[in-house]
Amino acid sequence: MVGKPSEVIAADPVEVPATRDGHAPAVNGVATGTEPLLAELLSGVLRVDRVPPDSHFFDDLGANSLVMAQFCARVRKRDDLPPVSIRDVYAHPTVRDLATALDEAPRQEETPAPAPPAEAPAPGSTLWYVVCGALQFLVFAAYCFVAGLTAVEGYDWISAGSGVVDVYLRSVVFGGCVFAGVCTLPVVAKWVLVGRWKEQEFPVWSLAYVRFWIVKALLHANPMVLMAGNPLYVLYLRALGAKIGKGVTILSPAVPVCTDLFTAGAGTVIRKDSFFSCYQAHAGRIRTGPVTLGKDVFVGEKTVLDIHTSMGDGAQLGHTSALYSGVSVPAGERWHGSPAQRTDVDYVRIPPVPGSTLRRFGFGLATLVQTVFVYIPLLVGGVYILGALAPSLTALFSPEEQSLGSPRFYAEALLLSAGIFVGLLTVGLFTMTVLPRLLNRVIEPEKVYPLYGFHYSVQRSIARLTNFRFYKWLFGDSSYIVHYLRLLGYDLTHVEQTGSNFGTEMQHETPYLVTVGSGTMVADGLSVLNAEYSGTSFRVSRTTIGARSFLGNAIAYPAGGRTGENVLLATKVMVPLDGEVRSGVGLLGSPPFEIPRTVERDSRFDHLRDGAELKRRLSSKNRHNLRTMGLFLFLRWVNTFALTVIGFAAYDLYGTRPAAGGVFVGGSMVLSLAFTTAFWVLVERVIGRFRPLEPKLCSIYDPYFWWHERLWKVPDLYLNVFNGTPFRNLVWRLLGVRMGRRIFDDGVYITERTLASIGDDATLNTHSKVQAHSQEDGTFKSDHIVIGDGCTLGVGSLVHYGVSMGDGAVVGADSFLMKGSEVPSGAYWTGNPAVPVRQRCR
Repeated sequence: MVGKPSEVIAADPVEVPATRDGHAPAVNGVATGTEPLLAELLSGVLRVDRVPPDSHFFDDLGANSLVMAQFCARVRKRDDLPPVSIRDVYAHPTVRDLATALDEAPRQEETPAPAPPAEAPAPGSTLWYVVCGALQFLVFAAYCFVAGLTAVEGYDWISAGSGVVDVYLRSVVFGGCVFAGVCTLPVVAKWVLVGRWKEQEFPVWSLAYVRFWIVKALLHANPMVLMAGNPLYVLYLRALGAKIGKGVTILSPAVPVCTDLFTAGAGTVIRKDSFFSCYQAHAGRIRTGPVTLGKDVFVGEKTVLDIHTSMGDGAQLGHTSALYSGVSVPAGERWHGSPAQRTDVDYVRIPPVPGSTLRRFGFGLATLVQTVFVYIPLLVGGVYILGALAPSLTALFSPEEQSLGSPRFYAEALLLSAGIFVGLLTVGLFTMTVLPRLLNRVIEPEKVYPLYGFHYSVQRSIARLTNFRFYKWLFGDSSYIVHYLRLLGYDLTHVEQTGSNFGTEMQHETPYLVTVGSGTMVADGLSVLNAEYSGTSFRVSRTTIGARSFLGNAIAYPAGGRTGENVLLATKVMVPLDGEVRSGVGLLGSPPFEIPRTVERDSRFDHLRDGAELKRRLSSKNRHNLRTMGLFLFLRWVNTFALTVIGFAAYDLYGTRPAAGGVFVGGSMVLSLAFTTAFWVLVERVIGRFRPLEPKLCSIYDPYFWWHERLWKVPDLYLNVFNGTPFRNLVWRLLGVRMGRRIFDDGVYITERTLASIGDDATLNTHSKVQAHSQEDGTFKSDHIVIGDGCTLGVGSLVHYGVSMGDGAVVGADSFLMKGSEVPSGAYWTGNPAVPVRQRCR
């Protein structure tokens, strides 16, 4: 029984007057015809006899968002009731208010929405699925062979150098040629295999898809992706066919694949974590389409621009927003939300400064010189220098001795891998905490600087150096992340230690202007937007997150965010930049609306969060987290040792058969990927005891939760290599996901593998997420997720725990399918939070 049953049963029954049409509005507190039906459904969800019409869903009845999501699902199944969304529930939190609102709601469309699919997708071909996977493997193997052959010939040539200067010059020449070749290859492949991208549609696993995948994989693997925010990146996109005007700044590394369909006018700014790929996967087919941005357009962070979208000159799209297919933002208008709608909020809040083409050219040239003459020689010549500095490691660096079968070979590999691992760990931590502090001395908060100058370069360096993922992964979800973030520069002076103050994934523009209040907890995916941009300028500003707050997953928190203390920011919420400062409430959705700060279910473990009990459990959690950190450092080194053995084994074999050097080195690259995948899959299954997870509701101070956190620590970046291939489905199955046949997975992330079930021929777009858990304050919850046959998850969508999707159902781009939602077969849901398309009428 949920909530406060004694109070509910004892309350007055719902009064139902006789009406002629059964849908009369409430008059002087008398029930409408809709009211008794809603009361009946809610009493069934709450498992009580009666529900008073004026009792508050959350304050009086003790309901929560999961319970009310189930209530909404039951309402949608009734033909005699209009559909109800979770937004309606929070806006009208009593049966009587909700019934009145439903009866009086105008039936008019507010925002454009994509049309539902006419029919469910036809089953794919298993034969083509297998053939496509085989072709993709052959392409990958050929790439590794060429890379191996190039590496062997290049190392031999560099080794023939005499003296440091000669070795350096050879490293510059060889490294520069490799850099140019790797950058040029995607351009050549695109024009040879595809030509000019056009609006088209083709099935996944077809030959057309193989060509598409080759171009996409090469684009994502090339080093120019690291140049996002640099004029060189814009030039590269132009070489790929994109139509980009002067003075465009693209900070997002999510390179568009169908570049000929992408247009950006002069002066446009696109913030990081924005997706504008010019294609979508839907119902087992790839659809390509244009994304057109006019002059001086601004696109905020964590946004999605679907195909067939456009923005006029001077238009703005705020952070945490999405433009759905077919939507156009008129010139000069500002939109935000998912789906986007008109707003008065100005997202470009800094003045422009004079800029010039010469400044952009000089910045790009300086970057190219640094890359070719500094970074690449260090990387390319590093192996040779390492061998010269370690003459005692003859078994590894002298292939003519053929020592692969000797114990000394493995002992030297162990010593070398340990030295490299510990050395990088120590040097990396020192570099991230010391060098950025020195650079930060030249950046003044609130001062406007021009883009592509000295200060811009310093700011980008600070962001890159302090956002390194390894240490956040190591210290996250533990008490030690607080000390690490303080070391980086976060202002956590008044933070109250909870043992889970921050997750393992967060980013910022500068750590020296982030303040987090006492008692605040942050889940994964926080991005602090404490740098603001215009087409020609930028500035950094302090960003403050209030005390006693909780931030859910995938939140972009901008400088000037209008939230204060004791606020719940739900997953994927848009943080407001206008209106009064919100305190003591919750915010959900994009655009956001208010919800209760907490409910009874989420506060049942509050007695564990203070006093002697907290001290005891926090101490136990800290010890458990230390063991977890030690375990994964050891496992990371074991993986490093194994890869060292594989690499030098190929080098040893190369010494015996020089003519087959490319085969050996290329084969070692394939073997390294296979070993890394198998190793971490085995680690995860062993930690999980080869058993599926069970739905759970517990405190973060419960030992079960600490064990669950250990599962989150298992590295899984290797999965990205398999995006868009049948091999990714195989890996998911090995990890425990119940995967159907012929699933197209372009990059979904599944947090709790054994709690997820995905049906045949499902289509999972890039950057979508299936998250079978939630953590709010000190409470952890998890449940199953069932995605039926032929379902589609849009780009950047998130499916929460307790969700079920019927066959052929679709969740739109950037949508948030809330916990407990039940999506009928063939339905099309969009929005944040997601509702049926036909329900976008109130």
